Amino acid sequence: MTMIARQVKQSLELIHAMSYFAPETADGFAALGLDRGRMSYYAGRSAAMGPVGAGVVAATFYNFNPESVARSIPKAWSIAAPETVLAARLRAADAALRRLLGEGTVTSDVVAESAELAREAALACTPEGKPLYAAHADLEWPDEPHLKLWHAITLLREFRGDAHIAALQQGGLSGIQALALHSTVPGGFQPDVAKKLREWTDEQWEQAFQELRERGLVDAEGEITDAGTALREEIETATDAMSMAPWSALGDTRTEVLVRNGSQLSRTLAKAGAMPRGLRR
Repeated sequence: MTMIARQVKQSLELIHAMSYFAPETADGFAALGLDRGRMSYYAGRSAAMGPVGAGVVAATFYNFNPESVARSIPKAWSIAAPETVLAARLRAADAALRRLLGEGTVTSDVVAESAELAREAALACTPEGKPLYAAHADLEWPDEPHLKLWHAITLLREFRGDAHIAALQQGGLSGIQALALHSTVPGGFQPDVAKKLREWTDEQWEQAFQELRERGLVDAEGEITDAGTALREEIETATDAMSMAPWSALGDTRTEVLVRNGSQLSRTLAKAGAMPRGLRR
């Protein structure tokens, strides 16, 4: 039953994640004076929490190097206030979705239906122990269906992400250990890409792998072991279980409609180049 939570994530993920790679986002944040790259990402995703410090951002993002976060936060808030960043982020999502999906799809019944279903699902989530979800849930809802859909998926994504951090901690994996282990599986980050994007040093990365070897989660060559695979599945299953509230509320039939619609929209986004090549194995 809980596997539906994973299926929905897979079908909807790109509708939100495309905004991190869209040139509209980079250009919009650069126009505010934010550095392209890490500063824009940290500020854009954490702005819903207000002008928080580096410690809060690193804690809620989990697998990014805290030293990297501290180079951008709280400096970003002296350049652009969180509410200004949020407005730029929404404008960028609007422009990117219109470009990638096309106006015909943006104004389609599929998007309108998906927006209402995703909104109902997101409103069924509760904020206890879910800081990034709670912050985004306090924001006003956009009116236009494609932006309502994007915002709803943002809430659902952060809700699951907060749950995933709890599951990772229960499994005894630090942020860098979780990232390193993820880089060993098909569909995971390319190791060099993961290390670069999360800004871990070679020494920190090797230390994480050494710790995974000591637990028997990877072998001497850095390949995932059966124990590592089992632990990853335990963590994903626990995350699924903690992420079921929206799908239990929506019900099987309407959840299946959202999965079908989301998969259709995600395929369109992928064909339009929404996800850069080379990130995954």
